[in-house]
Amino acid sequence: MSADVGAEIIKTENITKRFGELVAVDRVNYLLRENEVAGIVGSNGAGKTTFFNLITGYYPPDEGTVLYKGEDITHVSPEKRVGMGMMRTFQLTSTFDNLTVIDNLVLSFFRAHKSASLFPLFLTTRRRYREEEKIAESLETFELQNESNKQVKHLSLGQKRRLEIAMALLPEPRVLLLDEPLAGLADLEIKEVLGVLSKHIGKQTILIVEHKISKVEDFLERLTVMHDGRIIADGRCEECLRAPEVRRSYWQIETPADGTDDAHTNGVQGDE
Repeated sequence: MSADVGAEIIKTENITKRFGELVAVDRVNYLLRENEVAGIVGSNGAGKTTFFNLITGYYPPDEGTVLYKGEDITHVSPEKRVGMGMMRTFQLTSTFDNLTVIDNLVLSFFRAHKSASLFPLFLTTRRRYREEEKIAESLETFELQNESNKQVKHLSLGQKRRLEIAMALLPEPRVLLLDEPLAGLADLEIKEVLGVLSKHIGKQTILIVEHKISKVEDFLERLTVMHDGRIIADGRCEECLRAPEVRRSYWQIETPADGTDDAHTNGVQGDE
């Protein structure tokens, strides 16, 4: 855990979400502290994305409370949560694929620091904002300098993912919430994305929802494992992954009563 980790920033109390008879999130209590680098993993159907949607305001809970810096935000809209400092990558408008990388960053900067509406920017010019120091820093941090004048539609998936995260960080949020940011990326692209994210450790709270633990276990300071809508383990990665219930539910490894590992695995559900 980062030495700068501090007071609680996001907390859920008995948060519950049902879809008909299905209890997708079942009375989950969760605490995230400032400047933590944390992850939530689970197999498909574990409830992790639904829980993420509850934290970010996309779903209203059926029961329970969501707190942000001690304030009840259970019924606060996603847009207002962004204004309070919670930024989720897909809360951004879609990237403008026919614009350049730098102009996409200009649009994000303008919305965050000048006007919530992008309309005034189209009435003037984007060029005057291209020299903004924060935009230049973002290009450097996310290693997009060589692509700054390239249209987004010509970027690789890894480059586009770095751009999306750069756009999310331009408003300088307190919490960066990433829902499977590494999906579809090749190993080298994963390394690149995590490399630029690591530059923000200690500057922002980072929470990543991911399906495959192998992608993020070396990056995370803390891991939470969900199964059937509940948290079944929470702590350091190595501790969580050794927990008997995680081995049974996430890895599908049978743990006999004598404590030895069953050599037979019924498929690696979480990390194929």
